[in-house]
Amino acid sequence: MVYVVLMIQTLMASGTHIVAKAVVAAVDPVVLTLTRSLIASVAMGGLLYLRGKRPSIARADYKLLLFLSFLVIPINQFCFLFGMKYTVPSHAALLYATTPILVLLFSRVFLGERLAPRKIAGVALGFVGVVIVIFERGLTASMQYVFGNLIIFLGVNAWGLYTVFGRNLILKYGAIGASSATIIVGTMLFVPIGIVPTWNFSFENLPLSNWFQISYLGIVTSVFAYYLWYYAIARIEVGKVAVFTNLQPILTTILAVLVLGQSITAAFIIGGIIAISGVVVAQFG
Repeated sequence: MVYVVLMIQTLMASGTHIVAKAVVAAVDPVVLTLTRSLIASVAMGGLLYLRGKRPSIARADYKLLLFLSFLVIPINQFCFLFGMKYTVPSHAALLYATTPILVLLFSRVFLGERLAPRKIAGVALGFVGVVIVIFERGLTASMQYVFGNLIIFLGVNAWGLYTVFGRNLILKYGAIGASSATIIVGTMLFVPIGIVPTWNFSFENLPLSNWFQISYLGIVTSVFAYYLWYYAIARIEVGKVAVFTNLQPILTTILAVLVLGQSITAAFIIGGIIAISGVVVAQFG
């Protein structure tokens, strides 16, 4: 049953990149970030209400909460949606799949955790693959892909930092409590940035398909996929769960080819294999 749940979660997460690519063609990334975050905040609030538990954040954790909230919405989610405007879903999925090696690196830099030689080799290998993917089409062929990839990788770094520094908050308040608090506060932090363009945006002109896509990003990705992830982690070893994470770039690429007609280059395949190999070595080294 757990593996069925993980497969559903992986499909949900893989579809996120496809949906985001489709909707940013119609909705400005700033407007989309705020709208998605507001929907996610309401959904998270409803989930907390149904569970009958609201996280009561201690005053000593306010600074950490603000920092994590800033990472998760204004940086991570905005950079993801902004970058998707210029690059392709397979690149975004692969870059996010390298989160484990960034977590290892940030844990070493900021927390002083030691890395075994094999994990260091995995981190280095992963970054080689990332560089190949980011510059897959070269500097002169299409700078927009390079720009989009770099913006998304900035968001991935924010997610890596969120994962590292969010551990204590999750252990203290639980996965749902910590994530709901950071999403709600992060949305509030993004309001000053997005309120004017969102207020002036013509939502009435959006077709129903775009509303389904926005709802997917706000509810399916930000609430259901996240919940299923922690449901699985609570029941089987993290290493086994991580294997499904490594499947996301593959599934996203297949979906991108079938749904969006995306072409796949040899450089992407080589870079992807190197990057995922680095992640696997770093995870299990």
